[in-house]
Amino acid sequence: MAKAALFIKHTALPGKRDEVRRVWEKHLKPNAAANPAHQAYFYCYDAADPDVIRVYQQYADRQAPQAFLKEPWYAAYIAEVTPLLANQPEVRAVTPVWIKGGDA
Repeated sequence: MAKAALFIKHTALPGKRDEVRRVWEKHLKPNAAANPAHQAYFYCYDAADPDVIRVYQQYADRQAPQAFLKEPWYAAYIAEVTPLLANQPEVRAVTPVWIKGGDA
C-alpha cells in the first residue's frame, strides 16, 4: 500500500507564531505522537520568515490523513488556531517515492 505525505505551510499573524505553536502543542502534538499511522512528523519554523511554520507529515497509507482530520479533538484545534493565522494553510499532498531508512 502506498504511503501518503503532506507538506503544509501555516502563516501566522505577525508576532503570533509562538502562539500557534502552543495551540499545536496542546492539540496536535500529543495526538500525532499517539497515532501509529503517523510515521514521521516535522514541525518547523521557517528560517527566512518569522511568521511561517512548515510541516511535513508522513502517513502509513492514503486513508490515514483523512482519518486523522475526522478525530473529535481536531475541530477544537481549528477553532483555537484559526484566529491566529493570516490565511488558510497551504496543503500539498505528495506520494513518497523513496525514503532513507524506510520503504516508500
